[in-house]
Amino acid sequence: MRAQCDDREALESLLHSIQPSLRRFVHGVVGATNGDDLLQDVFVTVCRKLKSLHAPELLGPWVYRIASREAFRHLKKERRWSEPSPEPFDFDDLPAPGATPPAELLEELLTLDDVPAASRMVLSLHFREELTLLEVAAILELPLGTVKSRLAYGLNAIRKHLRKKRGER
Repeated sequence: MRAQCDDREALESLLHSIQPSLRRFVHGVVGATNGDDLLQDVFVTVCRKLKSLHAPELLGPWVYRIASREAFRHLKKERRWSEPSPEPFDFDDLPAPGATPPAELLEELLTLDDVPAASRMVLSLHFREELTLLEVAAILELPLGTVKSRLAYGLNAIRKHLRKKRGER
């Protein structure tokens, strides 16, 4: 609330506290090359619009929504954005709740080129930032079913990559 009242020190502290997780998210979606520039754009937007945030306890989802919109805009401009092509998947293949891979494996899997940006964004928010699918849907402003589909598609792409890596079909 102090940051909303033009307290520069509070604003700097706020931005510093959200920077690591937001940076991981942005880099995971657009890559390290453009990630820091995009992160800077996100921080400028946050600073400009912070006074419009009516519920300070929703800062996290609000900032991720801004970051996801900036990332979508950037990817569309770069023509790297692609919706997952419809492919049948089995919801039984979804991981059990709480089944999170080790951090280093997770980082490697979330940067695969085989995973489209739309799915990578859902995977990153769900697994790296440990948000529920409902929270991910709210942040990305998508129906829950779409978030589940992108999650399943991303997990399927990761499985295919791992099978290929092991020499399986």
